[in-house]
Amino acid sequence: MGIFSRMMTVIKANINALIGRAEDPAKVLEQSLMDMRGSLAKTKQDVAAAIADEKKLQGQVEREKKQAEDWERRAMLAVNEGRDELAKQALMRQSEHMQNAQQLHETWVRHKGDTDKLKDSLRQMNDRIEELKRKKNVLVARQKRAEAQERIQKTMSTMGDQSAFDTFARMEERIDDMERQAVAAAELAGELSGDSLASEFKALEFHGSAEQRLLELKQKMGMLPAGSNGAPQQLGAGNRSDLVEEAELVEEDEGEQKP
Repeated sequence: MGIFSRMMTVIKANINALIGRAEDPAKVLEQSLMDMRGSLAKTKQDVAAAIADEKKLQGQVEREKKQAEDWERRAMLAVNEGRDELAKQALMRQSEHMQNAQQLHETWVRHKGDTDKLKDSLRQMNDRIEELKRKKNVLVARQKRAEAQERIQKTMSTMGDQSAFDTFARMEERIDDMERQAVAAAELAGELSGDSLASEFKALEFHGSAEQRLLELKQKMGMLPAGSNGAPQQLGAGNRSDLVEEAELVEEDEGEQKP
């Protein structure tokens, strides 16, 4: 294949592709129906002309037959008048008209057969057009549904775009990181600006409280004798009040003993 032939093939293929993309099925179907209706109208005219010719031939056959009958009557009239020669001429005319009628009848029969076929073809063509009209409506409805489905799919594809969701997730992670950094900075600032001595005592108090709870747990489990703390207790608010009460009792006893 030469270069020119290949170029023509490519050009034709591209043109056909462009035409195919530009085709609107509904418009193409409607145009096809219009073309077929035009052909149907022209065919009707042709069939009507054929029917007219058939009727004309039929009329000619009938006229020839009538002429033959007329010449037969004339021949009979001539015989009655004793004019045999005139009767022979009339019979010859009768024979000519009978032959013409026979030939025209044969032509009319063939023509009528062709006309009947044209009528059948016309009816079939009309039925076919009606069928295509109904089919066109179905195809156009399918086209509309396909176009609607395509629009829905495009909309769903747009809604399924993850870029916006990814952006929100990325920003959420960034904000979480900023919040963690702020908390860490606050903790660090508290450690640097707080009272270190108070923090140490607070830790010791917490430690003592934990030891006290451990002793109470051992007593509850029966691991220590009743009334035994097993370790020096810290002076709490309750212990100080007990000491105050004991001191008051001692002072009262001492006052009673004095004269």
